[in-house]
Amino acid sequence: MNWRRPLAFALAALACSQLAGCFSFRREAARPGRTTLGSPLIVLPAQRLGTFLVLESKWDRGGPWHFLIDTGANTTLVTPEFAQRYGNKPDPATPVALVTIVAADGQTVELPATTIRRLELGDARFENISARIYDCAALSAHLGVKIDGILGFPLFRETLLTLDYPRDRVVLAPTRGNPLIPGAAVPFNNANKTPLISVRLGDQPFVALLDSGSDAALSLNPVGLSPHFTYGPREGSTVSTLAGDRSQSIGRLTESLNLADYLLPAPIVELSDELSAIGGAVLQNFSVTFDQERDRVTFYRDSPAPIATAPRRSPGLSFSKTPAYWRVAGVVPNSSAAAAAVERGDLITRINGEPVARWDFRRYARLVAEAREITFTFLNGTRETEKRLPVFELVP
Repeated sequence: MNWRRPLAFALAALACSQLAGCFSFRREAARPGRTTLGSPLIVLPAQRLGTFLVLESKWDRGGPWHFLIDTGANTTLVTPEFAQRYGNKPDPATPVALVTIVAADGQTVELPATTIRRLELGDARFENISARIYDCAALSAHLGVKIDGILGFPLFRETLLTLDYPRDRVVLAPTRGNPLIPGAAVPFNNANKTPLISVRLGDQPFVALLDSGSDAALSLNPVGLSPHFTYGPREGSTVSTLAGDRSQSIGRLTESLNLADYLLPAPIVELSDELSAIGGAVLQNFSVTFDQERDRVTFYRDSPAPIATAPRRSPGLSFSKTPAYWRVAGVVPNSSAAAAAVERGDLITRINGEPVARWDFRRYARLVAEAREITFTFLNGTRETEKRLPVFELVP
């Protein structure tokens, strides 16, 4: 199951002024908040789950808390548990404010608004954060780690934010400094401090969102580009969004993607009718520094060599997960899973004879990458049935 960016992107520019003390900044009254960096360089170890960098933090008797950084989101999401502990207490006489959020597929959902008094990442403290309350249970089950919040891009307005994928870490520094890691700098292609940049597909320029909250490589809106495919596009896995599931259309391009000074020959893309976006499957090749003060992003990679995109392998199934069972969220058409009469909604209790609870995100990903076939145990009432499904190249 691929987890797509949960929110639309609509950021307003913020002015800020430096305060005394540590590296502290205060936002304008229209967007209250305060960011305090306790040191000029804050290095946060991160757990790599697929293409996501997950941070763990603990600053009082609560937690530890786990957060995912989503540069494609225009707001921060926190779980009800986190909001209960750190959110401003609502007035019982005042109706709960609901905020309409636009999901990746254009659908809308309403989430309660809250203000988080305090959130700490190492020596970085964020206060009075505007957030939305969202139950991250589905994402937690998918990753195998309890996720307590999805940190949106505006949270880091007053820091240099580096997602250092090769070293599994996140680095925070004051905005007045230069990127800690040199590289190719690209300006944001807008005035709203949104990480939209210009890239090229062959000789055709287009604008794409840098979206660390997506595990896709390139989500491409083909309007005006006329891309050519060496394979596909074909119907692929089922993609989960905040507002529900949808099927993806996926293929491998003939043209190369040019990103800053780097080349990705014949990338795998997912077609979209939303804005084009570059997801974690591409970003994971880089150390990426977002500088909202100067409206630019810097890419660095140890090697200047072209970045190859490996084939996309699949057993033909997508899942929504719980500790006790995995539910089939989608079946790839014309796959061996479809031929075996697997249907959406079927329940799986075992993989290769082991309970699904033993198959965390990384272990199952390695299995799909390496195995020739996988045996799934399906539950029908009280009866279990095994089906052996070959793993194939969804996109060679």
